Amino acid sequence: MFHISAYRLPSSRQSDTPFSMSKNKFPPKRRPPTLPDDGPVYLYGLHTVRAALDNPRRAKRRLLATPNGLNRLFEGGDLPKLKVEETTPRDLDKLLGADAVHQGVALEVDPVDRFGLDDVEKLDLVIVLDQVTDPHNVGAILRTACAFGADAVITTARYAPRETGVLAKSASGALDLIPMVSVRNLGDTLETLKGQGLVCLGFDSEARGLLRPRPAGGKLAIILGAEGKGLRQKTRSLCDEMVRLDMPGPIKSLNVSNAAAIALFAATTG
Repeated sequence: MFHISAYRLPSSRQSDTPFSMSKNKFPPKRRPPTLPDDGPVYLYGLHTVRAALDNPRRAKRRLLATPNGLNRLFEGGDLPKLKVEETTPRDLDKLLGADAVHQGVALEVDPVDRFGLDDVEKLDLVIVLDQVTDPHNVGAILRTACAFGADAVITTARYAPRETGVLAKSASGALDLIPMVSVRNLGDTLETLKGQGLVCLGFDSEARGLLRPRPAGGKLAIILGAEGKGLRQKTRSLCDEMVRLDMPGPIKSLNVSNAAAIALFAATTG
């Protein structure tokens, strides 16, 4: 076992490196967690762990890494002060499960504090999830939202996945790069967003209207429901528009994370 105290790479290794991460877009701020948790979480994978290490809001306990995994983390920049334990791929497989694509690194952390709506300074483009609980889908949506420059992903407090390695890995670092807002009352939140000038656009495979490119500069909230159930009736009633994706093939509905990607593309290229 050894400790890292703000290690720096030799100058010959600090340039022209293939591995890099975006800077965190939200400030260091702590608030009481909205969702209950079951203690420490193991994050794994190079992008996921690097983003968590760079997040000042994230409480980091210890880093487990193979020698090769640690070297690859250094390619992304300096590491903060924390306990580091050298390990093997086999031991990581035992800890995380054989299906975990850990790339030789795992970080034990406390769950990241969720944001409140008032904590996000700019709300021009947001994704709102109405009781979407699958961690793979929520993680993929976080990743897509971050890639398209969305300002936040909003979830309900009661019906949303808790933070796990699966969620974080699916987000590929976005869990630590984009605010994830947890709200108790989704209806009140939609009213607040509309009061701030956002158009609330609800998605449903049976809606009459088709998704069209949005005017440039418009403020937009993209509202998505869980697969199977879709949006709740109360949520539908509060949307300014209900639209569906124009799909000429025999399948008329998509995975919610794929729908989010298409919606964000249409919203940002109009």
